[in-house]
Amino acid sequence: MISPIIQEETTGCGIASVANVVGKSYAEMKALANSMGIYASDTSLWSDTQYVRHMLSRVGVEATENEILFESWGGLPDLALLAIKHHQEEGRDFWHWVVFKRVDGRDLVLDSASYLASNVRTDFNEMEPKWYIGLKTKP
Repeated sequence: MISPIIQEETTGCGIASVANVVGKSYAEMKALANSMGIYASDTSLWSDTQYVRHMLSRVGVEATENEILFESWGGLPDLALLAIKHHQEEGRDFWHWVVFKRVDGRDLVLDSASYLASNVRTDFNEMEPKWYIGLKTKP
């Protein structure tokens, strides 16, 4: 049974997504992020990939160097951060971070949004990812 971490702040999807990748609580990941100068209230957290990349690196997760255009669910690596709900405001890109995992051959998405009935998602046609960052956890 997978128990996704839920974001405790409206804008905390990046922090919660990294917590979901490494199995830390939201509070633990938020404390680490804050110690790095990363705050959920900073719009750059969901409009610039460098913040989550720094957090991932700090907790020992390797990330692909570039964002990769999403083509299909089957084409994703076994672990990835996905950018969904992509939109622009005043010419600036924004998105919602979620975690894609392939567990025992089953694809699922951990979505930290607090308003969802289930944070383990398989409604793939509804999410419309724009791109992803492939991830590898270190042993």
